[in-house]
Amino acid sequence: MEVRGARVVLRPLRMDELGTIAEAQARLYAFVEESGEAVERRLRKRIEHSGELVDGWLDLGIEAEGRLVGDISARNPKNAFPPGVFEVGITVFDPGDRGKGYGREATELMTTHLFDAADAGRVQATTAVDNLAMRRVLEALGFEHEGTLQAFMPGAVGREDYAMYAVTRGAWAGR
Repeated sequence: MEVRGARVVLRPLRMDELGTIAEAQARLYAFVEESGEAVERRLRKRIEHSGELVDGWLDLGIEAEGRLVGDISARNPKNAFPPGVFEVGITVFDPGDRGKGYGREATELMTTHLFDAADAGRVQATTAVDNLAMRRVLEALGFEHEGTLQAFMPGAVGREDYAMYAVTRGAWAGR
């Protein structure tokens, strides 16, 4: 599976990118207590199934300028969300690649794909309340802020509040 945009391509992750992904996760999620072996096992499984919706997960790499700059996933785990509800998560690995529109385009491409090919009725995303860049991206794409999830995500200095955003199929089509 491959989804092409003007500047980014969403495509399956490759096993030769395992080190890049693991390094980015270790840097961005240093507060998560997980052994290196557990991280590698988890990432290998994600990469093996990348590009396919398996067990409610769709993982794709974000390629820009001919290189992997991040990853994006859509989640609809059985018995966790109602049918047709997906949550999107995105990471742009290097701070030097942020602010270039890669994340915005990747989020737009994934959301469109979910409505067109995965029978989504709703796509949602959460982000730290102080992640103003991601909040602006979601709002610019037509996602509505639905509220704040108090003490939602473990962070480096305690639990963080997260903002919940969502867009429905009808609102996406009417943008």
